[in-house]
Amino acid sequence: MQPRNHEDSKRHEEDQNVSSSCFSSCFRAFVVPALFSAVLLLCGSVARAHEIGTTRVSLLLQDERSYTIEIATDAAALVEKLEASAGRPPGVDRDPVRQQALLAGFDDIFRRRLRVAFDGSAVHPAIDYSVSPPADRTSPAVAIIRLTGSIPRGARTLTWTYAWTFASYALTVRRDRLERPATAWLEGGQTSAPIALSGGAPAVDRLETARRYLILGFTHIVPSGLDHVLFVLGIFLLSGGTRSVLWQVSAFTVAHSITLGLSIYGLVTGPPALVEPMIALSIAYVAIENVFFSELRSWRVALVFTFGLVHGLGFAGALKELGLPRSEFLTALVTFNVGVEAGQLTVIAAAFLLVGWHCRAREWYRSRVVIPASVAIACTAIYWTVQRLPF
Repeated sequence: MQPRNHEDSKRHEEDQNVSSSCFSSCFRAFVVPALFSAVLLLCGSVARAHEIGTTRVSLLLQDERSYTIEIATDAAALVEKLEASAGRPPGVDRDPVRQQALLAGFDDIFRRRLRVAFDGSAVHPAIDYSVSPPADRTSPAVAIIRLTGSIPRGARTLTWTYAWTFASYALTVRRDRLERPATAWLEGGQTSAPIALSGGAPAVDRLETARRYLILGFTHIVPSGLDHVLFVLGIFLLSGGTRSVLWQVSAFTVAHSITLGLSIYGLVTGPPALVEPMIALSIAYVAIENVFFSELRSWRVALVFTFGLVHGLGFAGALKELGLPRSEFLTALVTFNVGVEAGQLTVIAAAFLLVGWHCRAREWYRSRVVIPASVAIACTAIYWTVQRLPF
């Protein structure tokens, strides 16, 4: 009986090992990617909520007698903030007509977090609210809020404060409709420097412009550009060494720099309804290729270059939303692109330090890191592709 019991015990132990091995394989193949995808989708929601570029303010001073201030912002986001300030549970109404009615109904609350002041004395402008329907499925409805009033006699300066955004936004100033506007950047809630009501346009600080657009380019990747981050990670995962990573990143950089510059100068255009799904599809392709191929193929660099052209159109769309100062157009364009590159290199450096340095040479690196991560990226990108389709 003892030998038989020993054999049964041994067989039972082998069955447990097989079951454990199967469970481990299934966990790596399905559960890990699913959990990683859930995290990425959650991060994607956070990233899409990033507000840089969703609010713009323009100030027009007319003959030192009247002023018009126009705010363009995400209608749904503003309505949710107003509802929260009113102590009401945020709704999910996306109808532009209903949103416009809600904005008008919250007029008293809206006025609490903005201020127009002449020589330090606040005024009470007339406010008109309107909401434009979204251009496509990937774009939000836009609220246009127009403030108008008369300039007090003898006033010399104007200051502006707007605290319904939590991020940086562009304030453009001009003194008549023909004047080239000057652009200043403010943080949400920050009061502008005094704006002279007469004389020429305020001088633009080139170094400050470079600093601002460098930061905007970087933050467009980290933390708000999750789709571009996943593309760069897809490039990193398949590559066997630093040289192959640099080849792909260089091809991507050159490509998106080309379309970014051409698009900003109006020589190439790409509708967001087409560009955004293509960006998501490019991420999915790179990730799927990582699953089926363990080595860098000759066509990979060419494909990365092609996908970079598409991503460049996406960068251009973001930069157009942010606004470019006319007097320092080239400075802003170049430093924004440098910021984008710095963000991409930061992503690669972080990935290398987290997994590349210690794990890349391990036998299990592909099965436990490359494939699960690539599957998760592919699932997320396919979801985005469907979500961004214009129908």
